[in-house]
This record gives sequence, C-alpha cells and structure tokens, in this order.
Amino acid sequence: MKPKVVVVGSFVQDLTWKCAAFPRSGETVIGNFVTGPGGKGSNQAVASARAGVPTLFIGAVGRDVFADGAREFYKAEGIGARFIVKPGHATGTAAIFVDDAAQNEIIVALGASAHLRPGNIDASLIRGAKVLVCQHEANLPVNAYAFRIARSAGVTTILNPAPMRRDFDPSILRLTDVLIPNESEFVALAKMLGGSAGRLEESALAALGPKALHRLCRVLAVPAVIVTLGRRGCFLSTADGSHTLIPGHGGIKVVDTTGAGDAFVGGFAAGFVRSGGDLLAAARHGNAVAALSVTRFGTAPSMPREVEILRFLRKGRA
Repeated sequence: MKPKVVVVGSFVQDLTWKCAAFPRSGETVIGNFVTGPGGKGSNQAVASARAGVPTLFIGAVGRDVFADGAREFYKAEGIGARFIVKPGHATGTAAIFVDDAAQNEIIVALGASAHLRPGNIDASLIRGAKVLVCQHEANLPVNAYAFRIARSAGVTTILNPAPMRRDFDPSILRLTDVLIPNESEFVALAKMLGGSAGRLEESALAALGPKALHRLCRVLAVPAVIVTLGRRGCFLSTADGSHTLIPGHGGIKVVDTTGAGDAFVGGFAAGFVRSGGDLLAAARHGNAVAALSVTRFGTAPSMPREVEILRFLRKGRA
C-alpha cells in the first residue's frame, strides 16, 4: 500500500540501562541492560504505522549487526523502510539511562544517519504521501531538500526540531507547515530568532498564560506550532489566531518517558491523516499515543497499536 506518511530521519540502536538513580561523577551503580531499535525518525515512523496509517521510513545504517536488526524489526512489523547503507560508517547508537522516577539521560552517536544525502532520497516517495516528517537526528541539509520536494507537491511538512542543534538553519521554517518542539527546543528557537522572545527562559515557560505563549509561537512564523509540555499535554497555536491547551492524561502509571516525544510526533502525523488534516484532532491523537507509550519500557517497542489507541480514546481520556 502506498505510504501516506513518510519519515526521513534516524535509525539508532538503543542501548538502555535501568538503574535506581543516575550515577554521580566518578560513581558506579548496578543496573539492568536491554537493547532494541530506536532513533527519533524510526520511532516516529513506528508510532505512525502502529496507529494504523501506511508509513515509510527512510534512513541510513552501516554494514553491521545493528543494521541487520533494523531490517528484521521492520520486516516483522510490516512497516515499509528504505535503509541506505553507508559502508564507511557504523549504524547510529544511543546510550540511554532510565532511573526509578522514569526520567532519562541520553547520548546519541548519529553514525550513518549523519551521512544521509539528498541523492539517497527517492523524491517520488515524498510526492505520493500526505505528510512528510523530519527531525534533527540526521543530516540537516537532507531535511531542507525533502521539505522542498514536499512543498512543491502540496505534501504537509512536519518538523520536530529534536535535538536542537547549533547548525540549525532557521530558513527551513519557511518550508514547515507544522512545527513540534518540546519546551527546551521551543525556548532555543525563540532565543535564536531574537527580539523580545530572545530573553525567554525555560523556567518561565510554564508560568505563561495561553495568550502570551501564543504570541511567542507566532514569532516563529510557522502556520501551526505545537509545543509539547510533557505530562501537561500540548499547546496548539495557529496563524489564524486560534490557540488551545490540550491537557495531558492523568491516572496512568509512568514507567519510562524515553521516546514520548517521538510517540507524540508519530501519533500526530497518523492522526492528521486519519482526521483529514484536523490539527486539533491530530494533537489529541498524538497526546493519546504519547500517554500510552510511557506506560511501558523502551522506545520503538513501547509505541501503542491502533486498537489500544482507539480503546483509550473511546474511554474519553483524550
């Protein structure tokens, strides 16, 4: 089936340690180890596909056992993937530490993902989609290239500026239809673009009222900005002047917050397609996918499936 969501981005192998508390400098602690598929782009593609929308992932890997595992995982999931092999580079890896409070610390080595090139992208795959998603765990010029293709074809572009990088080129915002930063990424973008928003601190963000936050979102000059707020939900701001705080979900047992942002982005993309482009419905769908993802351990393996999401939404918890 032709993909309706195309994700261009990163695949990395997650190497995850679970411990009671993060080690201090010079300290060794005992924990448990698991490994599995990850990477922001890949996680988002898995979240979208498991939500019931035909999805294709495009990313780069090395010629190693982690690349073999990526292919096996996508085959088992029945998700479309175009893995571009970079023989001179290892598949990306992520060292993830999760404590008993379900908080995480992550170091990512992009590996092959940093060497994805415009020539590796089949433009016809993007032109045939409804939505294109990119993030910052791959080669940033590839994002701009893919967004130009999408814009010329009338494909909705979604940018998740994660992780925020010093080499970020703000000109891509002119090609972005929906921007989905978390709080720290939103503050970094506001500072980069200057003006009165350049003095914003993350600690002050939670105290802002909806109108003030909406004004800051409009500084970014993107048609739709969705700031993810963790357990508080998300804030949607659109160029037509509307803005909405969509509450998070209570009454869930949080096990691991790693990958929650990716769950939201992939869930939003799937919800956008399923709702025919309804931003509010898509954001609520993203909220539900993210909420379900934190109730289990891991990143890609924690992404909920369509039946779970629909059951969650029917219970009126979205």
